Amino acid sequence: MVLYLRRIACPLLVKLLALFFIFNISSCNIFSNNESLPYYNTQDLSPTWTSENGHQIAYFNLKDQTGNKFGSDSLTGKIYIANFFFTTCPSICPKMTRCFKIIQDSIANMQDVEIVSFSVMPWVDSVNKLKVYGEQNNINPNKWHLLTGDKSTIYAIGRASFYADNNKLSDTSSFIHTDKMYLIDKQKRIRGVYNATNSDDITRVLGDITILEKEE
Repeated sequence: MVLYLRRIACPLLVKLLALFFIFNISSCNIFSNNESLPYYNTQDLSPTWTSENGHQIAYFNLKDQTGNKFGSDSLTGKIYIANFFFTTCPSICPKMTRCFKIIQDSIANMQDVEIVSFSVMPWVDSVNKLKVYGEQNNINPNKWHLLTGDKSTIYAIGRASFYADNNKLSDTSSFIHTDKMYLIDKQKRIRGVYNATNSDDITRVLGDITILEKEE
């Protein structure tokens, strides 16, 4: 009798486990079709899934490597990836630039996606210096904008808008040096924060861009 019950129970258990597995896969597929990205509204860059009273990147107006004015108005209706760098940086900046080159090539045909890099040494990184740096690194000035301008403007937007450099909002003399990159949506909200030197994060931000493109 016991042997008979075992013969019935084992196949039944296998079928139940198979059904459970199929159900979970189906559920994952359902949820994957409704992907959404969080919002980053606070200085500690903690993610939240509500856009109410959301933080936005403040208005700015600087110059890019072509000598033309470039700022918030230029990014209207655009998704963009942003970071902070300087051309003479010997450590993390070359790594970030190589990773951003991968992003630049990957978004080449995306008309509504651009890259913005703010120089944190604008007193050194003149328009011409940025132009030369761009040429040396095969940067497309129509897609990837290297920005320079007033130091106080760049540092204010870096700390108050992007929460860069470990959120040192009270220390205005401290030098901004961060490996973060930020994904900004068309409403000027932070929707992703990543390590700009990490290849896995490069893959992740490219995937997140496709999610943002589906948002209305």
